[in-house]
Amino acid sequence: MVKKVAVLMETGFEEGETVTIVDIIRRANIECNTFSFKNKMVKGMHDIYVEADKIFNDEIKEYDLIVLPGGRPGGENLRSNPLVISIVKYFESNNKLIAAMCSGTTVLKEADVINDKKLTGYKGYEEKLSGGIFLNDVVVYDKNLITSQGPATVYPFVFKIIEVLGFDTKELKGRLMYDFAGGK
Repeated sequence: MVKKVAVLMETGFEEGETVTIVDIIRRANIECNTFSFKNKMVKGMHDIYVEADKIFNDEIKEYDLIVLPGGRPGGENLRSNPLVISIVKYFESNNKLIAAMCSGTTVLKEADVINDKKLTGYKGYEEKLSGGIFLNDVVVYDKNLITSQGPATVYPFVFKIIEVLGFDTKELKGRLMYDFAGGK
């Protein structure tokens, strides 16, 4: 079962979220590529540059799941990018999986894919995510959406992504000492 995950990166992306997501998905032996929009080198919110694997193109439609990390102004830059809104709508209309965390969740509202779906987001985002059913949970999975709150919730978020893709995370959690850190 070959699965493919695309992680979108815009200027101001949250480095801790983005790099951790890619790292853990790759540790699970799931194909995961980062996509940027103008240049392969993308500056994060803490002035760390990360080179994207690919420049955004139609190949992304072949992926099983798209990830929208947060960051300031990374989430806003994703939300204001018409290519991002278009691909999120494409994934929604084709019942593909969409994952977003922190300020990346605001893209879901802009793309009009949250209506009557359970979701979560950064602290205080209840109004920004109106139309959805906001829960104050670390990770929420409903229908084709996986959402999470912020940088400290990246591990449970990425483990949920891996599980939803049909993979067991027990061995990976053990290798990463996730149980030692208090995760379940």
